[in-house]
Amino acid sequence: MLTRIDHIGIACFDLDRTVEFYRATYGFEVFHSEVNEEQGVREAMLKINETSDGGASYLQLLEPTREDSAVGKWLAKNGEGVHHIAFGTADVDTDAADIRDKGVRVLYDEPRKGSMGSRITFLHPKDCHGVLTELVTAAPSAPDDH
Repeated sequence: MLTRIDHIGIACFDLDRTVEFYRATYGFEVFHSEVNEEQGVREAMLKINETSDGGASYLQLLEPTREDSAVGKWLAKNGEGVHHIAFGTADVDTDAADIRDKGVRVLYDEPRKGSMGSRITFLHPKDCHGVLTELVTAAPSAPDDH
């Protein structure tokens, strides 16, 4: 069962400049940052708030580390902006299978490693009214360090 909006992914050309905008404009601070080589991105997670299920909601800022990454291709075509929406779930495997059974294409056969040790998969935007949708199961204990 999907429990919350986990994060909104925002593609950007310059991660440091974009982080500074969100810090200066809204007061959001970086909760976690990392490079995901498999996805070809450098990212920063800005925590917005805690949620009733013990999780949190974030903005995920994504800068491609290579032009051929999914985010790099998306930026070349669309420019900066909202890239995807992610819903939190306690069981990404079960929810992805249930959604696949409803005729929605799930992009990965098996969930992959996501931010902060999470497990993720994506749903095809053409099956979700034009919105790239991510399903996220948080790691048992998310890191508190940046």
